[in-house]
Amino acid sequence: MRSWGQQPDGPADGRYAVQLTDVTKRYGDGPSAVLALDKVGAGIAPGTFTAVMGPSGSGKSTFLHCAAGLDRPTLGVVRLGAQDLSALKERRLTELRRTHIGFVFQAFNLLPSLTVEQNITLPLRLAGRQVDEGWFDHIVKAVDLGDRLARFPAQLSGGQQQRVAIARALVTRPEVIFADEPTGALDPETARDILGLLRQAVTDLHQTVVMVTHDPVAAAHTDQALFLSAGHLVDALAEPSADRVADVMAGLRRAA
Repeated sequence: MRSWGQQPDGPADGRYAVQLTDVTKRYGDGPSAVLALDKVGAGIAPGTFTAVMGPSGSGKSTFLHCAAGLDRPTLGVVRLGAQDLSALKERRLTELRRTHIGFVFQAFNLLPSLTVEQNITLPLRLAGRQVDEGWFDHIVKAVDLGDRLARFPAQLSGGQQQRVAIARALVTRPEVIFADEPTGALDPETARDILGLLRQAVTDLHQTVVMVTHDPVAAAHTDQALFLSAGHLVDALAEPSADRVADVMAGLRRAA
């Protein structure tokens, strides 16, 4: 039986950008153990925008952390392209996260003592890589930060700080960008702009984006929505609309 999120025949080249196979994540031992994910399977094709949704406590943040190599599953396999993340030692996994994965978080996670330009290029410096000036200029133009590169995060609005975080996620040309509630701290108009940028990263820059969100309007910007409930992947929608997502979420809340 195919996993949620996978097309019946899979991607044309047979390789998913991210694939979870029978992933289980358990925290703790004995009767107090918490089963956050239970034999979850999902495949996310390259160049797509996916929303991961579910009620509070459904396992969506654990899904993202395991998929991004921030946490190791108790059982099962997580692959980034052809690479089995569970087979990597911690140092190699850290190197892979720096060079092949981009992150965008609700809290922005910018370093206040660094300028916008320094924050954007930080992943490259940590990886010991040179800045590709052409690519840097391209993404700075895409996120409309060209006149703010010398400023510090405290001099920016929340939306501008999230634009910096998106540019930082793009600068290494990652295989996948993982976004954890990237619009949760923003007003609706600014959130719409940020979602448009993530959509643009997929459509124009050919990135793969996986976004955890609770917002049906945010999910409507994606190519597919995956729904978790009590650690199980229970439903999926292709080309989701806000109304259809809201209906599924309401059903999951009633069931819970």
